[in-house]
Amino acid sequence: MTQGATPRQAHTALSSVESDLLYEVVDGQIVEKKPIGAYEILIGSFLNTCLDGFARASNCGRAVSEMLFDFGAELSQRRPDVAYVSCERWSRQRRVPRTQAWAVVPELAVEVISPSNTFEEVVSKVHEYFQAGVQHVWVVAPPQQQVYVYQSPSNIRVLNVQDELTGEPFLPGFRLRLSELFDVEAKEA
Repeated sequence: MTQGATPRQAHTALSSVESDLLYEVVDGQIVEKKPIGAYEILIGSFLNTCLDGFARASNCGRAVSEMLFDFGAELSQRRPDVAYVSCERWSRQRRVPRTQAWAVVPELAVEVISPSNTFEEVVSKVHEYFQAGVQHVWVVAPPQQQVYVYQSPSNIRVLNVQDELTGEPFLPGFRLRLSELFDVEAKEA
């Protein structure tokens, strides 16, 4: 693929990419997502289950994991570990399209840090999410048992294992204790 290709042009190159490859489209280039560890996958899956269960029970939206989002022309296509899309942004009566990327901007994007991530990559994604119109970004740091709650690229709250994640204002009433998310009661094998 040539430098400067649009994200849509990058999609045409996907016929040569394996269909089960997790990728993003950054600066017109298909970039394979780095591998993530088992513990990080478990955290992302648990968070997705909690968010989606609450959203569906409240009939206010849906949570997805590893969904590729098309943020529009000239923006990257990103695949957050977990994302929440409200019914206001995508009606419950409207089916999710059968395309490789969902052309909607979620209210929430979640990145679970794994050993293969660099600080620069994570900060770059946070900035791109806000540029696309995401309202909040949660960066989950399993080794530190912390969650960085971004309300903007410069407005950040750091939550520790004794704190609670809340869905305000995009998912009112959602609460999750970080001790439950990180499963600190479990003994390591």
